[in-house]
Amino acid sequence: MTMKLYDYPLSGNCFKVRQMLAWLGLPYQTVPVDFFPGRAHRSAAFLANVNPLGQLPVIDDDGFVLRDAQAILVYLASRYGPPSPPGQQGPQGPQGHWYPADPKLRGQVTVWLATADEITRTASAARLHDALGYHHLDIEACRAGARAVFRVLDDHLAEQAGQGLRWLASAPEPTIADLACFPYVALAGEGGISLDEFPALRNWVWDFRHLHGFIGMSGIFPAGPA
Repeated sequence: MTMKLYDYPLSGNCFKVRQMLAWLGLPYQTVPVDFFPGRAHRSAAFLANVNPLGQLPVIDDDGFVLRDAQAILVYLASRYGPPSPPGQQGPQGPQGHWYPADPKLRGQVTVWLATADEITRTASAARLHDALGYHHLDIEACRAGARAVFRVLDDHLAEQAGQGLRWLASAPEPTIADLACFPYVALAGEGGISLDEFPALRNWVWDFRHLHGFIGMSGIFPAGPA
């Protein structure tokens, strides 16, 4: 049975799943959910039958229903991630680079998956305020919180660069940690948050957009030829 993705095209969290599915080459059926202005994710039917928390994305993989973007990334990478080529496993282990089997790398990935939730709570909330009219949110608190998280990311990525590394985990290739943190950083301008003071973070966004097979979304377009 083809996997179903309950999706809203302007959601950065839904983008994470669409991008992972694209990179893994997995077919899926989109189930559109009118997040705005219809707020269908808060309807009685959605709460009862799809996600009682009223959040997107949700996948249904042959009857296995899973919510939460970060949890879905872990599941997809663990179940469908291609193995590393024979003789080229290195520190990533046999599951491939998206969700490395090495305990230290996996611990690093988990740290940044948790950070992605903080980015959603702050930078995404600022975008909801400015772009989708969620004016009940404290926009200044959202922006300040996002800048604090971005400072942590920027400092870490600058340190990584000093060691010849480009990604959040200390691995030569990107992991689901990078995908989990990427969209709401790249969309920060839609919430009135500039990346000008975060040069390492800007470089990371540029690198991510230039990954082969990057599909983009509204507000984050695939990079052209270098």
